[in-house]
Amino acid sequence: MKKLFTLLTIAILFSCSSEKKEEVKQEPITYKYGYDQSKYVFEERKVKRGDTFGDILEDEGIDYPEIYKAIEKTKNDVDFRKLKAGKPYTLVYTKDSIRELKAFVYQPSIEEYSLIQLRDSIYAYKDKKKRTYKDLSASGTVYNSLYENLGEQGLEPKIYVDLANRLADIYAWTIDFFRIDKGDKFKVIYTQAFVDDTIPVAITKIKAAYFLHRGKEQYAFEYETDSIKGIVEYLDQDAKNLRRAFLQSPIKFGRISSRYNLRRRIAYYGNRVRPHRGTDFAAPVGTPILSTANGTITEVSYTRANGRYVKVKHNNTYTTQYLHMQKANVKVGQFVEQGDVIGFVGMTGNTSGPHVCYRFRKNGVEVDPFKQKLPEAKPINESLKKKYFSDIVLIKSQLDSIVIRNKTSI
Repeated sequence: MKKLFTLLTIAILFSCSSEKKEEVKQEPITYKYGYDQSKYVFEERKVKRGDTFGDILEDEGIDYPEIYKAIEKTKNDVDFRKLKAGKPYTLVYTKDSIRELKAFVYQPSIEEYSLIQLRDSIYAYKDKKKRTYKDLSASGTVYNSLYENLGEQGLEPKIYVDLANRLADIYAWTIDFFRIDKGDKFKVIYTQAFVDDTIPVAITKIKAAYFLHRGKEQYAFEYETDSIKGIVEYLDQDAKNLRRAFLQSPIKFGRISSRYNLRRRIAYYGNRVRPHRGTDFAAPVGTPILSTANGTITEVSYTRANGRYVKVKHNNTYTTQYLHMQKANVKVGQFVEQGDVIGFVGMTGNTSGPHVCYRFRKNGVEVDPFKQKLPEAKPINESLKKKYFSDIVLIKSQLDSIVIRNKTSI
């Protein structure tokens, strides 16, 4: 009897041990639009021309009284009256033999969606898909333009345009993008947002950048210079602020068609000397014109020669003027900040093509802005410099390790 008891005990222990080994791990529940993906089927479709919300639901076996009830109950939350042809929508079905339609999800944009739950518990809401973020990099040797170079790297148009604009904003005070030389090189590390893990939606920030322009290396590192006010600036490798009192240009991209030249001769006027006291930036009609510095609008007017123009007083020393506008975007007495749109490129006044003539006055005298030693932004505190140099070590190492692409390797 004692031997039998011992054998039974061993058998029970062995059985318990075996059961523990055979335990099955439960798979984590994954949700889509708030529904357990293991219990529902998601069918993706696109709105066809002439489709209505009611037509789609009727085709799925839902009668009109129930459709009307759903629309009335959720009319303050969502509006499915105008579905645009080509836009995606999702039908959510129960994963059983009945295959009952549970919800309708409409996507007016890549990120946004509107959902209505049907049948017994009717409700609706609008929301955005969850974003994921990835740090990416780009590099290149400029042959024609920064836009063109980034476009050749397989980036979507909205992404490479945004990236080019952000780089232009960062270096707006230190690099003349109208005089980028063939062979200038760049590298950039940026954060990009995605939905559904693979669909790019936006660039959220540039973490670090590098330009080799005319043989001079210019780094830019994003850095919080004031944690209390949340001020973020771009500093170079020597902890100097890239921001200056004046922008290099009143438009983001284009070309300089005529420079400041007091000895300019024009064939149209018999090759007589006709001084050009401004800098002409050629760009398409309608291109935004930016105030190159903070200031107050003192004139918004029109003359036969200058066309429509705006004048900005920045302080007692500096004044700028922007000629040949299509239209102005400001009023006299208005305060504008650096980078604000004050008007749009046009062909008004004495001009042969669309451009903005940028006049720069120092103590009332028109001078060449590119030959002026303009004031720099306030430097960061000495106490912050040591921490800054320590904080950028890793990101600078990552930036330096990027191999610059050339045209043949793209």
